[in-house]
Amino acid sequence: MHRAFLLCALMGVMLWGPDAEAARRATSSRSTRNASGTLASRAAARASLWVGLPSLRRVSHSVNDDCSGLANLAYRRRGLSLLPERPLPGENGVAAIFRKAKSLGSLHENPRPGDLVFFRETYDRNRDGRRNDGLTHIGVVERVDRDGTVTFVHRAGGGVKRAKLHLHQPALRRDAKGRVLNDYLRRTEKASHPRLAGELLAGFATVDQRWFTSP
Repeated sequence: MHRAFLLCALMGVMLWGPDAEAARRATSSRSTRNASGTLASRAAARASLWVGLPSLRRVSHSVNDDCSGLANLAYRRRGLSLLPERPLPGENGVAAIFRKAKSLGSLHENPRPGDLVFFRETYDRNRDGRRNDGLTHIGVVERVDRDGTVTFVHRAGGGVKRAKLHLHQPALRRDAKGRVLNDYLRRTEKASHPRLAGELLAGFATVDQRWFTSP
């Protein structure tokens, strides 16, 4: 009887003690990371399938046929929204998504497949001839190579395309072997030369459970 009581007490400590609580937290954390990884991998796979399409209208009519529309479509899932609940006056879709990412603490500099990638000043949005347009473009990271080459999918002029940027050589178009490190994101204008993706990079964001607005 006494031995049985001690055994029950020991099991209680194992089930409800600090070690058990730490184990539960670790399990919960792993589950969250796994769910986020699945979410990101699905988004990257979806975006990859659309490369070559002339328009997002081939996929859906419920999003804008632009770069933010592609990001929203890649992450389409019940209860998940890339956009904040309340848009700001004059705010474009890219800036709105970036603002939400910042508020959630999702911005970072170490990309993984499925992450959102943001760019600034990719075109003269307000048509005043100056570089004061802020965040103007977004894509979905498809692949990250060990050397720092990031391949991303985006909706640009002419349709859905695949492009590259380099984390360590942002201002270099090609390496010594002729391999493309950065694709152009801003064309030549009267008062300026074309700009590369690495030069216009504004950051990355991971979309995870924090982005859900409802179960």
